[in-house]
Amino acid sequence: MRAYLRDDGLYDVEAHLIDRKPFPFQRPSSPDPIPAGQALHDLWIRMTVDKDYVVQEIAAASDVTPWSLCKQAEDTLSVLVGERIARGWSAKVKERLRGAASCTHLMEMLIPMGTTALQGIRGLNPERVRTIGADGTPTKIDSCFAYGRQREVVKLLWPEHHRPPEGS
Repeated sequence: MRAYLRDDGLYDVEAHLIDRKPFPFQRPSSPDPIPAGQALHDLWIRMTVDKDYVVQEIAAASDVTPWSLCKQAEDTLSVLVGERIARGWSAKVKERLRGAASCTHLMEMLIPMGTTALQGIRGLNPERVRTIGADGTPTKIDSCFAYGRQREVVKLLWPEHHRPPEGS
């Protein structure tokens, strides 16, 4: 996955997934097995977002799929156009695309693409990173394992916000 700044000020986040088996794989869609190392899935997604992390466009390509019908799922991703990548992105993707609503592999690719968008855009615009929340707490606190309020990283960076683990 990669994030790119475009000439028009938008950002593209691209993902590529290749599913290969290290053994011959028998598909129900064909009497001949796929040889070891040949792709069962070869999928691409390009998601275009603006500076506020709002999805402007999503394009997918299913170059290799086990069923020709699978290619029709490419267009199902458009239900996320207009949505903002923020807290809750993973749940929103699953809610809109779970099960028969879309291709499971395309849906699952979109989840870490949100993280790639956030990291990529913030990396290109470090001045836009909001470091202190409205309540005066650093926004990084409790955002991941390392920044957990009870962890050593918080104790080092923001000792006034550190809380010792229970039972300590």
